[in-house]
Amino acid sequence: MRDGDISLGDFPGRALDKIRYSDTDRQGHVNNAVFATFFETGRVELLHLAQRPVADDGCSFVIAHLGVDFRAEILWPGDVAIGTRVAKVGSSSIRLRQALFQGDRCTATAETVIVHVDTTTKKSRQLSGDAIDYLTGLMGSSDDV
Repeated sequence: MRDGDISLGDFPGRALDKIRYSDTDRQGHVNNAVFATFFETGRVELLHLAQRPVADDGCSFVIAHLGVDFRAEILWPGDVAIGTRVAKVGSSSIRLRQALFQGDRCTATAETVIVHVDTTTKKSRQLSGDAIDYLTGLMGSSDDV
């Protein structure tokens, strides 16, 4: 998918985050580490602030993989929009595709794999049927981003 083809409308999950002056680095743009924080905002909105929690009681999500492709700089001041969609639902894991936007410009894309983990045993635990149904409803029509 070409950069110009990616839009926030491609993502059923949407969040907004404020760019802080402290997010900038010596070059005057948002530091690359902050991009991961913006992606986290999108995941939290989708998984923890949903109408009902996705993780079972006694479980949480841990990141198994985070890959980021930087496409353009983000500049202060302003906001960044975060798009999130489910790419794949496994028995205990979820693959997410995300993108950051400043205005209409896509500034980064990411792929994240998170695992549903029992907080006591620290072992993966199968997602509930309700969670799978919810997550399947958030799948995008394209796996390009």
